[in-house]
Amino acid sequence: MKNLLILLCLCVGINSGFSQTTKLIGKVTDSIGNPLSMASVIAKEKETLEIDSYSITNEEGLFQLNLPKGKTFILEINFLGFQPLSAETYMPEDLNVIESIYVLQELADELDDVELVYEMPVTIRGDTISYDADSFARGNERKLGDIIENLPGMKLDDDGSIEVEGKKVQKVMVDGKDFFDGDSKLATKNIPADAVSKVEVLRNYNEVDQMRGLGNDQENVAINIKLKEGKENFWFGELNAGIGYGEETRYLANPKLFYYSPDYSINIITNFNNTGDTPFTFRDYFNFTGGFRNFNSGGGTRFNINDSGLGFLLTQNDRAQNIENEFVAGNFTYKASEKLDISGFALLSGNKTDFQTNNIRQFISSGENEVTETENTQKNQLAMLKLSSVYKPNANFQLDYDVLGKLSDQSEVANQFSQFGTIDNRILEDKANKPFSINQNVNAYYTLSEKDIFSGQAQHLAQEEDPFYNAILDFLPFAGILQANTGQSNFDINQEKIIKTQKLDAKVDYYRVLNKKSNISFNVGTTLSYQNFDSSIFQRLDSGATLNFDQSAEVDGERFPLQNDVTYNFRDLFFGTRYKLITGKFTLTPGLTLHNYDLSTDQLGLETSFNTWKLLPDLNLNLQLKRTETIRFDYAMTAEFTDVNQYAEAFVFNNYNRLFRGNRELENALANSFNLSYFNFNMFNYTNITGRLSYTNRINGIKNDTELVAINQVASPFNISSNFADETFSGSGSYSKRFRKFQVETSARLGINTFNNQINGEVLESESFTQNYKASLRSNFKTWPNLEIGYDFTSNRYDNGSFISTFFTDQPFINLEANFLKEFTFTADYNYFNYRSKDDRVSNEYAFLSADLFYQKKDSKWEFILQGMNLLDVQSINQDSFNESFNTTSEYFVMPRMLILKVRYEL
Repeated sequence: MKNLLILLCLCVGINSGFSQTTKLIGKVTDSIGNPLSMASVIAKEKETLEIDSYSITNEEGLFQLNLPKGKTFILEINFLGFQPLSAETYMPEDLNVIESIYVLQELADELDDVELVYEMPVTIRGDTISYDADSFARGNERKLGDIIENLPGMKLDDDGSIEVEGKKVQKVMVDGKDFFDGDSKLATKNIPADAVSKVEVLRNYNEVDQMRGLGNDQENVAINIKLKEGKENFWFGELNAGIGYGEETRYLANPKLFYYSPDYSINIITNFNNTGDTPFTFRDYFNFTGGFRNFNSGGGTRFNINDSGLGFLLTQNDRAQNIENEFVAGNFTYKASEKLDISGFALLSGNKTDFQTNNIRQFISSGENEVTETENTQKNQLAMLKLSSVYKPNANFQLDYDVLGKLSDQSEVANQFSQFGTIDNRILEDKANKPFSINQNVNAYYTLSEKDIFSGQAQHLAQEEDPFYNAILDFLPFAGILQANTGQSNFDINQEKIIKTQKLDAKVDYYRVLNKKSNISFNVGTTLSYQNFDSSIFQRLDSGATLNFDQSAEVDGERFPLQNDVTYNFRDLFFGTRYKLITGKFTLTPGLTLHNYDLSTDQLGLETSFNTWKLLPDLNLNLQLKRTETIRFDYAMTAEFTDVNQYAEAFVFNNYNRLFRGNRELENALANSFNLSYFNFNMFNYTNITGRLSYTNRINGIKNDTELVAINQVASPFNISSNFADETFSGSGSYSKRFRKFQVETSARLGINTFNNQINGEVLESESFTQNYKASLRSNFKTWPNLEIGYDFTSNRYDNGSFISTFFTDQPFINLEANFLKEFTFTADYNYFNYRSKDDRVSNEYAFLSADLFYQKKDSKWEFILQGMNLLDVQSINQDSFNESFNTTSEYFVMPRMLILKVRYEL
């Protein structure tokens, strides 16, 4: 309540400040009175000629500006094909609203080459929104991410990736050239702000000319960064270095170099630090797939190759006690000729991370609690190399080829102490994996005529994993399954696995353009996958000898092996058709795809097979209410299949107290997905609104049948009856409005997941309900200090059928940015957390404060920064999570307070 009162008081102060402005409402028309939509309007102070405000006319030709009273302004109005209009307007002291009409005259032939001598802050041409970076700058921007946060309709998510209209940006280019294969996180954290001239948002983006407008590209959003003059044909960038102190010596070295010319570009980024700045995480590594080349999107089949299942912890600087990073990456593009473009990148990343966590796990069927204390050390060495080529000899043909190689060396050692009832168990876990993969893509596009267009795509994946698991325990959880030698000082259990995958996807599409408003397409293709899965479990004895568990184990009267040698084949043959129709404001695209699926396994001397036909519909409906206001509806029925990990029937370890065995009789699940989204970007009143609703119903889903004894689990997948369908509902919405020098932002997210699992022979329904609400108000001054104040609330409710757990997090926050003495800038971020459970079983209050002091003389290339992180020296944070077997409340110990002195030199 106290925080809400502060917000209300601040709003009252702002409203009183608005009484010093006059609202100018104008209408722009042509000479016969027709409204001109998307005309640009700029208000400049007459004395200084500095831009005070700007607007773009709406569908009715209307605009509005809030301008200070008692001043005279020059209005400059422009619209393509019309003569620019300059009008002098005085804002009287005694009026709060002024209304005017402005008439533009069409250009005469001799005026066709009129040149505009200023930059409009925002221009909209078709599907491209262009922002002039300097018009939104506050003077303290250092990276592209700082600019993005100033732009209406755009924001950064928690990972630093760009979102536009509620959609994640999938490709970033610089002067039309791919930046590290389009990764937006690397772009926002590394491209210098002072090199950016414009930020162009490319909606409905398709990088292949022939394919534009044929399919549904509404979810595709790209960003193109236009560089300032003088940045071409010239090396630019910056050198960063720092040293600091906390509980140990801290260091930072972060050089960045960039070169752009019409024919080639080079980007080099490095980062060596132990300050917690993680430039490239384990999650980034697995998500780094390369731009828009997503094979068979919307085809109706979901077949994913899963990872090893060892569950390596994800590196996150808000959940780690210590992080050391090494990162080197290089990216290039080269125009070899007018017909051939070549690009690629190489990336090396290494990090060592220490985790310390305390967990309370509450199990669904019994309500029993397991309390664990864990110390982990994780090391990752990651390498990626990609080469790409685009060959386009003429406007009718394009051939693309890509090869992407990934190699990593992952290890994790966990020292864990588990308490359950009267049983104390000390566990030392050791995990290791050295996966590698090579992925190749070939894509061809051919225009036979204006009405006949062909495209062909093929993708091949070769992948191998060798995860190794070792657990040394005082107490053996699965004594009835693992016939271990009990006369040892402890139980040293080991598991070896090798998973090899060969996967080929191929399809051919034919598009027949019927007229300007419609086309029909046909596609035929296949997915072929071959996988081999080998695993074994053995005990290492005190003498150094090994005891192989090659015998079978009995569970519920059935015997199951402890060694796997499985061959799994998956095949999908499909034929589909889609029809696209544009009628009025509607774009309608229904589709049908006929699939023939064939699965077979060979294991333990037995062969199984499964063959089925599926007719899968999909529908896309787009309602374009205005140029910047759309409603979209998507429906798809999807057949979901799993990989060899779920079919291998011999036991494998997931962790020290969870065994898993596959099921050779698995069939596919069916999912019905419904998505409704809304977007409105209104430059007339500076309002941005987004909304999204999603619902998925999964039938015959692949679920786990779990035998739970105390805290020990033996799980196996099976197809649950359609009477127990899983449902997922999620909704999100955001509203932001700029008025004068302030911006209000609100957002809401909620998700309801209902799913069923079988535990100890009984089908149990579980439900989670997550809510998040956020509101903030921030100023946008160029000379005055800027303040952002806000409130974030999260509620997680977990209903396991037998008991309910609810957790709350209140998070008020304040961010300050101030310039003083011309050469100094001070920033501070304060976040307060009140984490608690509804039953008061868990409670924790903590606050994070970070601050930076920048010093840079005018026109100097040197900048000095004093940076403080976790200044209140918070020791730990909390988080809760939920799965189908238990819910978990976790305490993570975080990096300690540190002070760092950094030097930056601009090249």
